[in-house]
Amino acid sequence: MIYTVTFNPSLDYIVRVEHFRTGCINRPYYENVLPGGKGINVSIVLKNLGHDSTALGFMAGFTGREIERRLKSSGIGTDFIEVAGGMTRINLKMKSDEETEINGQGPAISGEDVEKLYARLDRLTAEDLLVISGSVPGTLPGDMYERIMSRLEGRGIRIVVDAEKDLLVNVLRYHPFLIKPNNHELSEIFGAELTRREEVVPYARKMQERGARNVLVSMAGEGAVLVQEDGGVRMSPAPKGKVVNSVGAGDSMVAGFLTGYMESGHDYDKAFRMGLCTGSASAFSPDLATRAEAEALMASLEH
Repeated sequence: MIYTVTFNPSLDYIVRVEHFRTGCINRPYYENVLPGGKGINVSIVLKNLGHDSTALGFMAGFTGREIERRLKSSGIGTDFIEVAGGMTRINLKMKSDEETEINGQGPAISGEDVEKLYARLDRLTAEDLLVISGSVPGTLPGDMYERIMSRLEGRGIRIVVDAEKDLLVNVLRYHPFLIKPNNHELSEIFGAELTRREEVVPYARKMQERGARNVLVSMAGEGAVLVQEDGGVRMSPAPKGKVVNSVGAGDSMVAGFLTGYMESGHDYDKAFRMGLCTGSASAFSPDLATRAEAEALMASLEH
């Protein structure tokens, strides 16, 4: 089973407004409400690609219950810890002449709540795969990623990490199966400007030297690079298409990579291409990628 962890999920309220102005009433011509959070996005895309997962994390109040309801109605398993105080956050994502986001705070998560999450993770076995991604709210310890990976160390669980800066760097010593920084995050870690695929490779290898097994680097329109644990390197430009919405593209790449990896009997070429095309399919769509959209882009890459 695949498990995803989202520490601070959200209900994303997405609106489009013609020429937004401050100090007056603005009426959207488009609006939508979607469950949000990087791990939740991975679970949604995995389901779109035909694979089950269980979404873990913390939820509170009517917004948390609505996220759970929406996921379950889509056939996605959930095992959230219900937090007593506050409510799961609402994030406003407004698209106009410029994009503006207002992100809520989220509930207060107690030490007892964290222990409940640990208890769920303790059930995982070497047959399972765990995806940990996204930010850690201020009410949790800043080293939550390290605590989880230390707790699961030596049990043969393949762990995928998609996080920024120290959250990512500090877990490399626990040898995550896959990490997925983008080129900007990699640039920030090493203090180097990385804009071309070839420039990424030596820095991805440095991440391997620190402990990562496989390093998948997303690069928006420039495509992606995979440096494999066997030393192999794969790189490709992105499929052609018009970017509609970049939110969730990186999470979709993770879901696509895992899908390709599992369905091909651990073939890295299939995993890489499926990841690249699933990420692009989400970027080219107002919603997260479907299997048909990802496979159509894969076919275009082969021609």
